[in-house]
Amino acid sequence: MPAEHAPITYAGAGVDVGAGDRAIELMKASVKLAQRPEVLGGLGGFAGMFDASALAAMARPVLVTSTDGVGTKVAIAQAMDKHDTIGFDLVGMVVDDIIVCGAEPLFMTDYIATGKVVPERIAAIVSGIAAGCQIAGVALIGGETAEHPGLLEPDEYDCAGAATGVVDHADILGAHRVVPGDVVLALASSGLHSNGYSLVRKVFATVGWAFDRQVEEFGRTLGEELLEPTRVYARDLLALIRTDGIDVHALSHVTGGGLAANLARVLPRDAFARVDRSTWTPPAVFDVVRDLGQVPVADIERTLNMGIGFVAVLPAADLDLAIATLKGRGIDAWLLGRISDLAEAPIQDGIEVVRGVKGVDGGSVQVVGSHPR
Repeated sequence: MPAEHAPITYAGAGVDVGAGDRAIELMKASVKLAQRPEVLGGLGGFAGMFDASALAAMARPVLVTSTDGVGTKVAIAQAMDKHDTIGFDLVGMVVDDIIVCGAEPLFMTDYIATGKVVPERIAAIVSGIAAGCQIAGVALIGGETAEHPGLLEPDEYDCAGAATGVVDHADILGAHRVVPGDVVLALASSGLHSNGYSLVRKVFATVGWAFDRQVEEFGRTLGEELLEPTRVYARDLLALIRTDGIDVHALSHVTGGGLAANLARVLPRDAFARVDRSTWTPPAVFDVVRDLGQVPVADIERTLNMGIGFVAVLPAADLDLAIATLKGRGIDAWLLGRISDLAEAPIQDGIEVVRGVKGVDGGSVQVVGSHPR
């Protein structure tokens, strides 16, 4: 016979269904802002619904999907008890991968796992996701909050998301469009974005810098700098793609792997990109991480975006209009490098040439020069 004990309930096991319901009520106003007219139904259904009848107007509609998380940046948010910006990072990491194909992102869903549902905290996370979706022009049509007591500590959580977009087959961007003579256009990042935080956290933990430390180079605290939200580029890049007089050939999202590796992924095998560090000065946070951690240049450039969140490959004749278009939308952009045929490439001896990364047999990229001081 089993030992006598008090009745065991779901709440007694650590799951508070009522807290989950309260979280949904708190997030409703935020989610309502991240909608599109194609969305059917409301919050709380078993699945989100999106009217796809407009796709019938395309000659050959191609659905594009992406999924990602935020990584260990959530540890900063948890340590600072500030949760309303991490959603921008999630949207940026998920939605902006879709735009690389030239696709318009349509809708997104999210997933939050936590040790204990604190309604206000969950609502704050979702408010950031909804705000990011609103900036991207994407509908937030569903999500899930899961309480995992015993697996996660009460104040721990992680979040992930998935998004879907569409592009007409004839309009897909990528390596097949890139030709010698094209130029590489850099788009400024807002800071660290959401990659490399295991390295960043290790550096600051090693030197004993607290998140409330005021850092002169940043003009704010360390924690505020590290929580700077990822820039969400989707709507701005769609505008660039759709601008008359600009023929974007390829886009690359500079995330894990750094600039060279991600650019190589969108170049054809016989293409070579030479990009020049002298064309930009990385924001102070990158220098601070490198100097405090004595991080080798090759390692930091493979890990962090170094101030460039996206690159576009396009004809040289379209460069000035592209820069002006992005500037008009509040994004600094500049000529970063040029594309040539690999057989005739101006390769500098003694400097690494990056190619064949993340399973993609793409082009070759060499980063030369030094950043201005």
